[in-house]
Amino acid sequence: MKYGGDRSSTLKGRLQMAKLLYVATHGPDDPTKACMPFHLAVNGAVEAGIDTEINLAGDAALLIQDQTIEHLTPLGFPTLKELMQKAKDSGVTIYV
Repeated sequence: MKYGGDRSSTLKGRLQMAKLLYVATHGPDDPTKACMPFHLAVNGAVEAGIDTEINLAGDAALLIQDQTIEHLTPLGFPTLKELMQKAKDSGVTIYV
């Protein structure tokens, strides 16, 4: 049995792509923590060619509201509006 080495795997001769699911749990009360999963997804994983999804759990479910999207501004990251648009343009699925 071989461990380590080549990180890619095959399924019936096909290359299996990596996939990530980010789980967001922080709501609008902490804009930086709330936007972190979106930033990591669209500016990290997607740009690395990884199929990415985001799950909004608990307080993070409020992040899908239009008013929140329009006004949430984190420190050090793009606004939620910009991140949501990039997620949409990149085909990132968002679960609530």
